[in-house]
Amino acid sequence: MDQPLAEGAEIALTPAQAHHLGVVLRRGPGDALRAFEAGSGEFAAEIAALRKDRGAIRLGARLRPPTPEPEVRALIALLKRDAMGWAVEKATELGATLIQPVLTRRCVADHANTARLQATARGAAEQCERLSVPLVLDARPLHAVLAGWDGAPLLVAAERRAAPPLLRSMAGTAPPCGLLVGPEGGFHPAELDDLAGRDFVAMTSLGPRILRAETALVAGLAGIALALDTLRPATGNE
Repeated sequence: MDQPLAEGAEIALTPAQAHHLGVVLRRGPGDALRAFEAGSGEFAAEIAALRKDRGAIRLGARLRPPTPEPEVRALIALLKRDAMGWAVEKATELGATLIQPVLTRRCVADHANTARLQATARGAAEQCERLSVPLVLDARPLHAVLAGWDGAPLLVAAERRAAPPLLRSMAGTAPPCGLLVGPEGGFHPAELDDLAGRDFVAMTSLGPRILRAETALVAGLAGIALALDTLRPATGNE
């Protein structure tokens, strides 16, 4: 949901949510479901009313409290439609809090449907029972993204360049941090030189094999998640 939640509240559905529940999931009034919002947590709920493009849900008890997430930004050179959608889906599942498509010299695509990618991220968050949905930004030129970067550590998957492995690169790194993956043809040498000259950038290796861009994003985010998990305090459930 896009608004704060509280036990006993009745929340109006958007037309898209009503359509998804009624037409796609074939749910109806009285059916149980769960609702979540990053700042409120997850709640048991039931459908109070549902028509073609409108409806409402009634919230029950809170099932999970809000859980802080480490800020991990996923930057990936813009891919073709299906590959980009898959990358956004997997980045969401792996905990990225922001997804920034970037335009590089060797990109095979030059535009993206940001609204569609944001919907993909929302669906992936629901599927993996994540409380928050990453923000998907409009595609921007790489130089513009770098010029506006706030100085947080940015790991760059630099194939064919001597660079330390990802887990070694993560040593001493705390969120917020980011991962940048290039296009299918790799970064242009001038782009790599520009990246290497920036104080906040660390070149890193994802292993000896040349990976597809979307595979590299998954491998890198999984490595970052593993490294950050070692920084998270243990709980009684672990």
